[in-house]
Amino acid sequence: MDRTVRTVEDLLVLLDGLFTSESEAGLLRTGDGKDFWDRFYADRSRPVPFFEAKPDENLVAYLDQGLIAPGRALDLGCGAGRNTLHLASHGFEVDALDLSPTAIAWAEDRARQAGVAVRFLCGDAFSLPTTELTGPYDLVVDSGCFHHLPPHRRISYLALVDRVLAPGGHLALTSFAAGEQGMGSELADADLYRERDLQGGLAYTPEALRQIFSGLTEVQLRRMRQEPRESPLFGVNFLWTALFRRPDAAPSPVGVIGTATRK
Repeated sequence: MDRTVRTVEDLLVLLDGLFTSESEAGLLRTGDGKDFWDRFYADRSRPVPFFEAKPDENLVAYLDQGLIAPGRALDLGCGAGRNTLHLASHGFEVDALDLSPTAIAWAEDRARQAGVAVRFLCGDAFSLPTTELTGPYDLVVDSGCFHHLPPHRRISYLALVDRVLAPGGHLALTSFAAGEQGMGSELADADLYRERDLQGGLAYTPEALRQIFSGLTEVQLRRMRQEPRESPLFGVNFLWTALFRRPDAAPSPVGVIGTATRK
């Protein structure tokens, strides 16, 4: 008999167990997810579009348009470091985090080749101690992590953003787009738990993203531009790109339900 659920985090971990397929393991979580993504990044020659060292077109546009400025940045789920390198080469002090040691090793190789200084972290973003994931960050970049999280982990995600994003800081998010020419599962949250399957990632509408991040100010929300193969930028039109700003002086702007840690 198991009667160990006592805190919010205990409950979240219990719900994690409903999604046990390695292909559905969250990008930010430990366990099977780490093994899956290690295998995913092991062959650097695979023709995966986001394996190429190209930054997201929207991230480049934010800088070019002056919507964001150099400061402290966190690349959340950095993968092989394509956005990390762009930020570091444009004056940001970057912490880059990924669950996969294999991805981190690749990103470190790229950073050395590019001659940029980056602080790389490997582990579960939701359980790293505050001494590791220090904050506050002026910019948090998430290019493809959020849509791989099961619904209950939005609580953890919002709590993380609330903890590390500086007042006046920005969250730059890309996620699967629902609807025509989109990608990802459009099942309702409750149905995902009935199916116990994230179906490769969750699709979002603009309205859903605005509701989830309602404590932040929307700066821009649009489809990612499709970039041609020869472009130096990464762009696919089945993703939303969103830039949100945290108010300058507002405690807990994302309306987070606090997550108690295990004792």
